[in-house]
Amino acid sequence: MNESLRYFVELSYDGSNYHGWQKQTNAISVQEELEKALSTLFRQPIGIMGSGRTDAGVHALQQFAHFDLDIEFTSEYFLKRINGLLPPDIAIFDVFQVNEKAHARFNATFRRYEYHITFRKDPFMTGKAWHCYYDLDLEAMSKAASLLLGKQDFECFSRRKTNVKTFICEINNAYWEQTSNGLVFHIQANRFLRGMVRAIVGTLVKVGRGHLDSAGVTDIIVNKDRNLAGTSAPPQGLFLSKVNYTDQINK
Repeated sequence: MNESLRYFVELSYDGSNYHGWQKQTNAISVQEELEKALSTLFRQPIGIMGSGRTDAGVHALQQFAHFDLDIEFTSEYFLKRINGLLPPDIAIFDVFQVNEKAHARFNATFRRYEYHITFRKDPFMTGKAWHCYYDLDLEAMSKAASLLLGKQDFECFSRRKTNVKTFICEINNAYWEQTSNGLVFHIQANRFLRGMVRAIVGTLVKVGRGHLDSAGVTDIIVNKDRNLAGTSAPPQGLFLSKVNYTDQINK
């Protein structure tokens, strides 16, 4: 039997039609579609591991996953055939060999998300943004976003009953960008908790509406109570925008 090789794929997807990244028994997922296409192409069962799990309705501008295979192939051969097997809302851009211990999830040094809010109805942003009717104070939201920076316990923004070893994440970037038709929230961290970004956005929008101030955001973080934070923003505005790795994963 040939030696097993590890491959990374870089992909993007529109999450509107999927019940999240992770494979499930009773709903369609991005992982399931990828594994089905890979298994069809190479005529053997193939499982994949993603860099992270996006929720139902959440999109990815850049996502990575790894799989093992005892066959060598060219990227040109692979990309042409695999994209023909995938549905139109999933695309693989690149494939490359990595060392056998490289891991799409555990070797990621940071992940970046962006959340889109529109103020005017835009048919081209349907399913890609939160159409928000509120008047928002951008200055107050930006001030509150700065309180997220650094290494902190973010249990207050985690989905309830999440089984993790630690709620500590290190956020090194969190800011709002004004666009011609709304706002985009950018956030980058070494790791994220389940539902964390949407909970943060919902809380910052609460600040923008004048229902919470910066001191209140600090209290929410200190008290580690999800009930005190804002309602989660809807999923369709959220995009996984970048996943970063060092050269250590290279073969």
